[in-house]
Amino acid sequence: MAVSIVVLLRLGALYLGLFLSVAGAVRCDKSCTYPPLISATSEKLEAGLKDGCFTSVDLVNAYVARIKEVNSTLHMVTEINPDAWDIAMQLDLERKSGNVRGPLHGLPILIKGNLGTKDRMETTAGSYALAGAKVPADSTVAAKLREAGLIILGKTDLSQWANFRSFNSSNGWSAYGGQTYAAYYPKQDPSGSSSGSGVASDLGLAFAAIGTETSGSIISPSEMSNIVGIKPTVGLTSRYMVVPISERQDTVGPMARTVKDAAKILQAIAGKDPNDNYTLASPFNTAKDLPDYVAACNLSGLVGRRIGVPRNVLTTWASNSSSPLIEAFESAISVIAGAGATIVEDANFTAFDSYVKSSIPDSILYADFISNMAKYLAGLKTNPNNLHTLAGVRRFTRNFPLEDYPDRDTGIWDSALAANITNTSPEFWSLYQKNLYFGGEGGVLGALERNNLDAVILPTDFAYAVPALVGAPAITVPLGAYPKDTPVQYNSRGDLVQVAPGIPFGISFLGAKWSEELLIGMAYAFEQMTLVREKLDRYIAPRTELADVV
Repeated sequence: MAVSIVVLLRLGALYLGLFLSVAGAVRCDKSCTYPPLISATSEKLEAGLKDGCFTSVDLVNAYVARIKEVNSTLHMVTEINPDAWDIAMQLDLERKSGNVRGPLHGLPILIKGNLGTKDRMETTAGSYALAGAKVPADSTVAAKLREAGLIILGKTDLSQWANFRSFNSSNGWSAYGGQTYAAYYPKQDPSGSSSGSGVASDLGLAFAAIGTETSGSIISPSEMSNIVGIKPTVGLTSRYMVVPISERQDTVGPMARTVKDAAKILQAIAGKDPNDNYTLASPFNTAKDLPDYVAACNLSGLVGRRIGVPRNVLTTWASNSSSPLIEAFESAISVIAGAGATIVEDANFTAFDSYVKSSIPDSILYADFISNMAKYLAGLKTNPNNLHTLAGVRRFTRNFPLEDYPDRDTGIWDSALAANITNTSPEFWSLYQKNLYFGGEGGVLGALERNNLDAVILPTDFAYAVPALVGAPAITVPLGAYPKDTPVQYNSRGDLVQVAPGIPFGISFLGAKWSEELLIGMAYAFEQMTLVREKLDRYIAPRTELADVV
């Protein structure tokens, strides 16, 4: 189980004293300023570290204190890395000796609870079924974060099994971590499944966070927490030792408070990995071949771009409750056009009506999940509950009281097992080709090609489903929030507020595979022109700042 956060705070104080005596750290004078952690960028944090105003150990102490302030209310962090102070001290010593690994050296980051780490933390995907299980190695993304000099501060709560268990559960709920809430309205739905990562990044509980997405699980919780989320092309980042849903749709990406910081993280985690054959399809053979995602953050990123609006998607999914979102989206179109982009209307997803009515997308996920879960379980170093198949995981879940069955059903798994196909079954391939049509020629890729577009834009709430089918990328940026007179609406369980005054929403830029550099440029330009994130108010936020621990 996770180590007590209170105990770790005391441990942090001991490490701070040890660091000061061993490293001989020198504090700056009163001319130092400390950036507010709820808005601090990597540039400001790195400048403070470089100038000796604070250390990475200080950052760990400050972030852990902030987690302690709000975690009992919002439940976004499941555990703190007990080795975080050791790692921070080592990185401080490296900096002191002149060895800085890169632009994120010494910054703490939180990662979603389905990313494997070969350390003293758990990798549960929110389920007691995996409690105590040990992975044979760090997930490739975790290893890349460490190589870049980032401190893995802890793990975040998620919608259990990345929202792939129940038809009647709640976004952000897991048996292992409890119910995560977002910070803009009491009992706010954080969306899923990277719920804790979204809330933690928003509240400045770390420099940023890592999420995963199969269909919406990065960009939707990023939207609901007023941050930036990048869902990379499937294959740009490795899924090795990440608890899976679908090899065809799963991807790992950054969730940060600014486009530029998200781009820096993407730069660190992207790349080929022999342990994930989808990454071998990447056109970027080495790290040096990757686009410069950070340099793409340019104020002229929208100039000359052709950007499409698939009106048929808006018409199909818009409702009375979404009218403030649609109004803000229409205003955003004007902003984008004013920035020098050409707006192409009716860049429609031609197979969208058929997609909405089809059961094929679910069938693909069911088949992949059965196959991919068995492979993941077989690769564990230790498997204390002796689970090897989805049927075994379902049996455990139904018989372990803390898993809250039957109040939260196993309906998704029931459907997957009843379908009785895997991704090696003879009928799978023809289904998959139809699925590719929904997302490809009949979806986002077709819209891009037919209209000679650089990107498609949609409100984030409508944006993620179709690109997911073909593994295409998306970036969400804050767009606005529901107005004061908005009626409060709950989810179907009645335990989360989905729509209410002040709850954020976002806009997403969608593109062709491997087009992250282009999308980042457009998203950055829009972000800098609008600066929406700074304008929204939370009902709860931590108060501890660097000045309190230095």
